[in-house]
Amino acid sequence: MNETVIIVGAGIGGLCTALTLAQTGRSITILERDAPPPSDDPDTVFEEWRHTGVGQLRQSHAFLARLRTMLTRDHPRLLEDLLNLGVREIPFESMLTQAQLESYQPVPNDAELTIITSRRTTLELAMRRYVEALPNVAIKSGFLVRRLVTKKAEDGIVDVLGVSGKFDDDDETLVADIVVDSSGKSGFLIDQIKEECIHFKEEQESSGILYFTRHYRLKPGMEEPPRLGNPPATGDLGFLKFGVFPGDNGCFSITIAVPEVEMELRKAILDPDLFHNLTLLMPGLAPWTNAERSVPVGRVHGMGDLISRWRDVVVDNKPATRGYFALGDTLIRTNPLYGRGCSFAAASAQLLRKALAESTDPAARALTYHKLLHAELRPYYINQRTQDRGAIKRARQALTPGYRKRFRSKLIESFFEDGVAIAVRNDIDLLRDAMRGFHMLEHPNKWLGSPRNLTKVIYYWLRGKKRNAAAYPPKPGPERTEMMKALSLNFQADIDRIAQGA
Repeated sequence: MNETVIIVGAGIGGLCTALTLAQTGRSITILERDAPPPSDDPDTVFEEWRHTGVGQLRQSHAFLARLRTMLTRDHPRLLEDLLNLGVREIPFESMLTQAQLESYQPVPNDAELTIITSRRTTLELAMRRYVEALPNVAIKSGFLVRRLVTKKAEDGIVDVLGVSGKFDDDDETLVADIVVDSSGKSGFLIDQIKEECIHFKEEQESSGILYFTRHYRLKPGMEEPPRLGNPPATGDLGFLKFGVFPGDNGCFSITIAVPEVEMELRKAILDPDLFHNLTLLMPGLAPWTNAERSVPVGRVHGMGDLISRWRDVVVDNKPATRGYFALGDTLIRTNPLYGRGCSFAAASAQLLRKALAESTDPAARALTYHKLLHAELRPYYINQRTQDRGAIKRARQALTPGYRKRFRSKLIESFFEDGVAIAVRNDIDLLRDAMRGFHMLEHPNKWLGSPRNLTKVIYYWLRGKKRNAAAYPPKPGPERTEMMKALSLNFQADIDRIAQGA
């Protein structure tokens, strides 16, 4: 294959695209505006790398099974490189409760349900070193792409011929057969497509939540406590969600997700001392962050502007462009709650390769890519968006004075909390099936749509709380008022704001 490819952006999406397309023999150039990693040492890279194009660089990260499967199948040496740098693999059995572990019998497919986790800087360091060593891939750092080189054809479709920008203070234009836009959520090249093309469709809405992450390092000689201890190191209190992400080389991170309506908490949590004190109020986090076991590293990293967004560059079966393909956060964004961003990018790269292989016609390629995205990724986008809408509604209701849930709402809530959640904490086969949806190995709703699985869930639901008592996890943390008081925050301010219609 003699085609040339320009990839804009050397983040996870761009690197995954290079990994995928390099196997086809195409000549690939990755253009990245930021400097490369300053070292091969993961700690130095974490502390010093200024990778401003990736706003979530120091947020918690994990590669779901779908992305790990791609690496295992196509790039086993890269997976080995990741592990040699200290990147962790979290296997399926780590998801099991203590009761489930006592009867657990592994099956071959369990190995597929493994998460890769570490500091994102370490993930990118290993991937970048691997990609830049590929014989048909070049990474050009310090190249700021400013515009797409386009030509509007008589049929109204815009042909993308290359890119133009700045490199070493000089203007430079590069041409290619294929331009892949992986410039991320702050990328602006796709705005040019929106301006020049009428065949463009976009939907977006807020995820209703903000993320706050702080990193910690284990003290010499200390080991991690169990992630799914009693109580577990992940949970949902309604007014916040929290989780521990084991990292590389003795590091881990804590992420606290706060609903947008919780104004007092979300403003205060950027204070490092308050963030740390909050972790100590959580029974599942305190074993990780107490002074005997670990020390906090650096500041609290906030992440807002969490917009769920789906963009279609094909409308009414007519593509807006030829030769241009967007992926990753440039094209599709979801709430990072499930950690699907990297996997979305990797899956999109695989779908792009498939579309390019099916035809040499640029318009046909655009149509195929569009259809594959809708078939493969749209279900996960809709699933997450539906959950976001429900969470936004519940967060606001919790702050509404005198609000009382309707019977239907109570029933649905009970089905998921006392049925689904309890069933997967009892039945290992149910958990396996649920995790296949979570990891993007199957349709996200397939497991619960199975009559056999649904029957099992209903069985546990109808057994009632008393008979299921042993399967309920301990209370994950204090009630909202109790926590706000403990942190010396005004617990009434947001309630008053909601009551006034704000």
